[in-house]
Amino acid sequence: MPFMELLDEYADFDFHGFLASVTANQVERVLAKSHLNAQDYLTLLAPAAAAYLEPMAQRASALTRQHFGNCIFIFTPLYISNYCVNHCRYCSFAVDHHIHRRHLGLEEIEAEALRIAGEGIRHLLVLTGEARHKASPEYIEAAIRIIRPHLSAIGIEVYAMTEEEYGRLIEAGVDSLTIYQETYDRTLYAQLHEGGPKADFAFRIDAPERACRRQIRGVAVGALLGLADPRIDSFFTGLHAHYLQQAFPATEVSASFPRMRPFEGGHFQVEHDVDDRLFVQFMLAFRLFLPRVGITVSTRERASFRDHLVRLGVTRMSAGVSTAVGHDPEGSTAQFEIADTRSVDQMRRDLAAFGYQAVMHDWNSRYLAVR
Repeated sequence: MPFMELLDEYADFDFHGFLASVTANQVERVLAKSHLNAQDYLTLLAPAAAAYLEPMAQRASALTRQHFGNCIFIFTPLYISNYCVNHCRYCSFAVDHHIHRRHLGLEEIEAEALRIAGEGIRHLLVLTGEARHKASPEYIEAAIRIIRPHLSAIGIEVYAMTEEEYGRLIEAGVDSLTIYQETYDRTLYAQLHEGGPKADFAFRIDAPERACRRQIRGVAVGALLGLADPRIDSFFTGLHAHYLQQAFPATEVSASFPRMRPFEGGHFQVEHDVDDRLFVQFMLAFRLFLPRVGITVSTRERASFRDHLVRLGVTRMSAGVSTAVGHDPEGSTAQFEIADTRSVDQMRRDLAAFGYQAVMHDWNSRYLAVR
């Protein structure tokens, strides 16, 4: 059963009624359980669970250490093109926005890979906008083949592709796929993405499954918090990750809870604010529901807050980040403003001070059999 069918089962579910009805006793009963189901997870996302963040944090910290040790995997993103044909109302790259566009040539991509490798990073996340006439699957494949000799783990965060296209990229050296649904609210999704190829809700939500069928090593899912009701989107993020973990046990599944950040080219009214305390509740509930699923916290969050989150269930963090194409902030418009500007070396030192080891990569294809 594809995830879309599971999503359909909740079409008539009264989320707001359920969340409002959760009591302290129900939260305590869930926290007494050793294994949580989907309803338990939703219970921990309810307002009533906000009073239990301390016991949730203690258990989340213990579970994370049990399954991941004291390691935080470090990666850095590399934007290679910001051309886009979509009309996403919340993104700088939207085709309607008059921004500085840039598209790296293959020589420039190799230079960026060498620079990043020189900083000690070995896990790279390659990003593009959605403009197949510029950042075609063939262009992305060529970029991966150029990067592969210099870095040991490569992820992609690009537009949704076909199973065959994912297969070619995996063959070229892609290890992981990050693709956020943005929101699991289909009505709102249609309103936010009207007029571009990203408007196909089903094609995007099925993308992780297509990559998993081609035996990709890792997939990451999530929703952009602030677009729709964040408790509901957080629930579906957990449900999606759980589905992928069960359906594709050989694939490493992770998730993220990115919050809206300021962007160029337009104005977007965030209807649902997610403060720090609510963010922490979402992350803790997720960890208790899925103890073996990775959690990524990006530089969207400020440094002091990320330092606090390290102890609460995070397993992956980005460092040395630019959301502009290449590493030149003057060369193109950034996708969004980052909040944590620390260098890779500074991240290493800070993590070490907290008793954590910064791990520069989590796979190394050079020592694996040829696929």
